[in-house]
Amino acid sequence: MTTGLIQRFAGVAIAAYAVLLAVAMYLDFPWLALLPAILWLGWMAFTRLDILIMLLVGAVPLSLSLEDLDVGGMGLYLPTEPLLAGLLILFVLRALRGWPVDQRILRHPFSQLVGLSLFWIFLTAIISIHPAVSFKFLVARSWFVVGFLWILGHLFLHSEKHRHRFVLAYVLPLCIVVIYTVVRHAGFGFEKDAGHWVMKPFFKDHTSYGAVLAMVVPPLISLLFLKRFSPFIRVVVAVSLGVISMGLILSYTRAAWVSLAAVGALWGLMRLGFKLKTLLSLGAILLAFGWFAKDALLIQLERNNQDSSDDLTEHVTSISNVSSDASNLERLNRWNAAIAMFEEKPLTGWGAGTYQFVYAPFQRSKDRTIISTNNADGGNAHSEYLGPLAEQGVLGLLFVLGLLGFCMHWGFSLQRKLKSKDDQILAMGVFLGLMTYFVHGVLNNYLDTDKASALFWGFFALLLTWDISSSSPEVSEPLFEPNDQ
Repeated sequence: MTTGLIQRFAGVAIAAYAVLLAVAMYLDFPWLALLPAILWLGWMAFTRLDILIMLLVGAVPLSLSLEDLDVGGMGLYLPTEPLLAGLLILFVLRALRGWPVDQRILRHPFSQLVGLSLFWIFLTAIISIHPAVSFKFLVARSWFVVGFLWILGHLFLHSEKHRHRFVLAYVLPLCIVVIYTVVRHAGFGFEKDAGHWVMKPFFKDHTSYGAVLAMVVPPLISLLFLKRFSPFIRVVVAVSLGVISMGLILSYTRAAWVSLAAVGALWGLMRLGFKLKTLLSLGAILLAFGWFAKDALLIQLERNNQDSSDDLTEHVTSISNVSSDASNLERLNRWNAAIAMFEEKPLTGWGAGTYQFVYAPFQRSKDRTIISTNNADGGNAHSEYLGPLAEQGVLGLLFVLGLLGFCMHWGFSLQRKLKSKDDQILAMGVFLGLMTYFVHGVLNNYLDTDKASALFWGFFALLLTWDISSSSPEVSEPLFEPNDQ
């Protein structure tokens, strides 16, 4: 096609689109204005998937929920989840022709574990008490895994420079959200109660906001020590770390603070030379001691009557208050309900995503608090471990523990296997960032949101590719188009 014909065709297409857009506006259908962006994204998916996936990562902190905006009553995050849905379709179409990503990724035992967990969610969704809810959960979990684990993993495996770019692509837009939140919070005198919602509409509450901020702190610290960065990039990273730390303190999220303290202690023990087997043995001993001494420990905890407060010192002290703090007591109520649900259906559970619709009758009167509810609007089990146990049975919990096991194994083994000092430093930061979520997951669960899932599966993609590349340094032929890389 000659240049003249292309120009005439483009002119006709633009004129036709302008007419259609005018008609659409007249008919009160403004969504047609998004057509050029949709076509551009489709072209990027087939020509420069590497750029598209990084743009997607950068859009995650700024994404908005239709449900929070009271648009259509849908819990859909824009623009991320439609893009992830498109990547899922692309992944399936590529799978029909062969391996959709590098074979080493999908054949890895970790990917097989994740695949089995998705298959188990599918089986339990068939017999779920609310099949539509469970299949919706399965689809959302699938596009998070495909986009942020397998496609990102392929990109990391074939392009080392994207490994640290992933962290920066997420953190820099997140800093915008933090600045917005802090400025808005300042208008309310940095009060604790206002701190619960000032991050809206980007985050639904302060707990998910704090969890994400905690996850990025260790990788950001590690980036400061990478030799590959120029002084300017180091300054950008240092400023970003300061912004994130400020947001974390003002989030009043006690679980996030605890998770960072826990991984700080873990890092200290690793620096002292403790091996994974030693730490697991110590953990088992402490758990056994806690079980046999639970009555005495509970008595001590019940003596703490410090409620959450605007004062940061008092707010930290309230973490262990199980006598009067409504938030802590309600969490215990949700956990007890989850255990009761598991006891009634221990093998298959009630179906993924169904906890909030089922748990109300399982609340014991003595566990209920002033914020307890019988409606299906009270949230989930507040535990990344007990939630799957109640919804997917014992296998649901085992799959989560399997993820934790891989994370801890890689955290220790990669420090020995990786040859590059920069890779060792970044791998440690990613491992500790992921561990903040596993610690936080005792108290909350957010893997149904794009904000947490992007980091959770993205960090696993980094650890997975480091494990593959350290075991088989040779690079296979890319399976995306050459210019995808």
